[in-house]
Amino acid sequence: MAVRALFESSSDIGCFAKLTNSYCLVGIGASENFYSVFEGELSDHIPVVHATIGECRVVGRLTVGNRHGLLVPSSTTDQELQHIRNSLPDSVRVRRVEERLSALGNVIACNDYVAIIHPDLDKETEQIIAEVLNVEIFRHTIANNVLVGSFCVFNNLGGIVHPKTTIQEQDELSSLLQVPLVTSTVNRGSDVLGAGLIANDWIAFCGFETTAHEISIIERIFKLNAAGHGSQNSHANKQTLIENLT
Repeated sequence: MAVRALFESSSDIGCFAKLTNSYCLVGIGASENFYSVFEGELSDHIPVVHATIGECRVVGRLTVGNRHGLLVPSSTTDQELQHIRNSLPDSVRVRRVEERLSALGNVIACNDYVAIIHPDLDKETEQIIAEVLNVEIFRHTIANNVLVGSFCVFNNLGGIVHPKTTIQEQDELSSLLQVPLVTSTVNRGSDVLGAGLIANDWIAFCGFETTAHEISIIERIFKLNAAGHGSQNSHANKQTLIENLT
């Protein structure tokens, strides 16, 4: 299923949270409401961690991760890094990256197997991504945009790309990622998908302004209805997914 959320008064929830199949980071805010939305849906399955990066709350835009690892920018303090390491499962590798394009969530998009990266990312950063996240890497753009993390969101089952992505580019990306892709928007027509949407293999969270039509596309392409939310099978299906991923 897809759950609507607000960070204080913002529907750009992807700026303030990072969701994977093995953990979720949530930016520290003035209100506990945002954190409690994630805690209520995820805490039985994966850790939900209050965090800042470089004393900033936009943890979703500054970090990139999957079930294997988490990359944080050089602005991350030693204390923040230690807190995150202590809070995540032992199997998750955490690494600080010296990269000029430091908003890692804007310039890298990944699932547990493949990453698409900004064409100008350092070669050394590319090697660290491959090593820590255990992914195959492709340098690419999305609808001629280099900020690939802002203009696509995908899990291990499907993905959504910028609405101006051509059919040819969609097919090429789908072939690289090995998942089906559709073009769509979030937050009532916004093409900045990474800011308004986060997803793993059994749940998605989107901005409060996201329409019912946009949510139906999210749930269909990410195959979230397969988790049978609301049915007796919901918990069992999530647990099976988690066990298969660990």
